[in-house]
Amino acid sequence: MNEIADLDRFEPVVDPRPVDTPWPELQWPIADGVELVGDVVRLTTADPDADAVELFAAIDHDAVWSHIPLRPSGPDELAELLRKWAASPDWHAWTVRLRREVGGLPAGSVVGMTCFLGVSVHDASLEIGATTFDPRVWASAVNPESKLLLLTHAFETLHAGRVQLKTDTRNHRSQQAIARLGARYEGTLRRHFRRADGSVRDTVMFSIVAEDWPGVNERLAARLRR
Repeated sequence: MNEIADLDRFEPVVDPRPVDTPWPELQWPIADGVELVGDVVRLTTADPDADAVELFAAIDHDAVWSHIPLRPSGPDELAELLRKWAASPDWHAWTVRLRREVGGLPAGSVVGMTCFLGVSVHDASLEIGATTFDPRVWASAVNPESKLLLLTHAFETLHAGRVQLKTDTRNHRSQQAIARLGARYEGTLRRHFRRADGSVRDTVMFSIVAEDWPGVNERLAARLRR
């Protein structure tokens, strides 16, 4: 009986903020014409008509889409996907361009895209995801600087309280990349949603909250300086 009782018992989670204050709503949507500019990359609002051809060429690699569903078959389908996201109240897609040569690609090249999604204005939270980069810029400063720009905008301009990132349990490279940002592992959602092949994936969840942001910011900036 004691063993059964022990199995049934759950230790309640302790509230980390027992004395809390109201948090402002998220400042959303993104203002027109906003650009996020770093030393290596520049992020602009994705333009389905102007960006789709070059963007598709950059990310049309099997390795890029191995853990991401709904791979577009060509520039036209990618443009339609970008239009769908632009029409959604809780998405904002960004096109990522180089400001200097990386991986043999010249300054000005489109090297990928990334998004704000799952936006909740009331809860002051959003997700960074749907991130795809040309394999030639993997393991470079492109991803960490893109994330630093997005996180800075989320916490310091949009006043987010929480930014989450998630990935397939099979995508070990992505999990390690997210962890290196300073995001905290929160758990794994079992049988969360379908992959492109019809199987059902487990999803590994990470987050950065407002209290984490100063340390994450300093860590990422130091990493990029190195």
